[in-house]
Amino acid sequence: MDKIVLKGGTPLHGEVEVSGAKNAALPILASALLAEGTTTFRNVPDLADVKTMLAVLRTMGCEAERLTGKKADTCEISITGDITPEAPYDLVKTMRASILVLGPLVARFGRARVSMPGGCAIGARPIDQHLKGLKALGAEIHLTEGYVEARAKQLKGGMVNFDVITVTGTENVMMAAVLAKGRTVMENCAREPEVEELARVLNKMGAKVEGAGSSVITIEGVESLNPVDHAILPDRIEAGTLLVAAAISGGNVLVKHARPEHLDAVIDKLRESGCTITAEGGGLRCKAPRSLKSVNITTTEHPGFPTDMQAQLMALMTVSHGTSVISENIFENRFMHVPELHRLGADITIQGHTAVVKGVKGLSGAQVMATDLRASASLILAGLRAEGQTEVSRVYHLDRGYERLERKLRGLGADIRRVKERA
Repeated sequence: MDKIVLKGGTPLHGEVEVSGAKNAALPILASALLAEGTTTFRNVPDLADVKTMLAVLRTMGCEAERLTGKKADTCEISITGDITPEAPYDLVKTMRASILVLGPLVARFGRARVSMPGGCAIGARPIDQHLKGLKALGAEIHLTEGYVEARAKQLKGGMVNFDVITVTGTENVMMAAVLAKGRTVMENCAREPEVEELARVLNKMGAKVEGAGSSVITIEGVESLNPVDHAILPDRIEAGTLLVAAAISGGNVLVKHARPEHLDAVIDKLRESGCTITAEGGGLRCKAPRSLKSVNITTTEHPGFPTDMQAQLMALMTVSHGTSVISENIFENRFMHVPELHRLGADITIQGHTAVVKGVKGLSGAQVMATDLRASASLILAGLRAEGQTEVSRVYHLDRGYERLERKLRGLGADIRRVKERA
């Protein structure tokens, strides 16, 4: 098992490129099930979750591979002949996004058997809204032996009103509806850029999706879709994490390919903390102030402040002047990084879904343990500022969502390396 070892105190400087978006890549890879032939996706991040999704597709009988050499960011998925429309437990348990194959399978092949999903232990993330949407399109749903079984000779368009906003639920039902007969109207949809990106890919394949990026999506079903060649948009959460790395280290960094329109809420909070954020060279530059100011943060659905950036901003607030109140409204267990930040010297008090962070003059390196994907990033960010050596264990969480983060930080001047933990 790997761990990250770093020594803090070095301001980061230079340029760094953002990889393709994990949360766009996973549903887009699943969308290849909707078309016969070979689909090509470029700018696909080399992540553990992406490898899992490709493995799920291969288990079904698809040819799903990442190319090598100069095309190492490219994945090709070929679907010819028979498909076994089942996603097994041993793969799905490691990544809840595997449930995204459910909609495409039942839409195109008339049936699906998908294990109930797993993933990070950051709170309850039920799939009831996925199932509600598929039922509204005429699918018969049965839960048996830990699996979701869905059947439909022909899905039919219908009205889907989500009880709560769900990103993967919106994406799953949208992929099912594109091959349903007739018109589907989806209300209370997720508005994330990754939902828009999936709709963009589906429309390139020949679908008729309108309204993605708003709360109401309208879909006119078509008889079939065609394979495409598409480059996935940059990862806004990785971009935000790298901007915070510049801020917490006292540095000056250009994050190339970061899209300002996808990071409005994060940019606002960084500016409020005293950072100078400017659009430059097809990306964003973050210049840290001499002294950071505390800011209050409330996570909410897009376009609000993203829950996936809460842990990173909390790390920043630990060394900011004043007191910050951070309210987490998306996942109930997303403060698991707090005890580990305490080990580095942070002053944080949890009150239900709220964390009160009192800025301290400095952090001190220590051995800490990652509990989930974004928590692992927050501990590395805190380590960039801490005096002495910090060791972050269980970084397999990190590898689910960040492509070689330690290499990117080292390229900016950080004293950071990945090592094997002793058994």
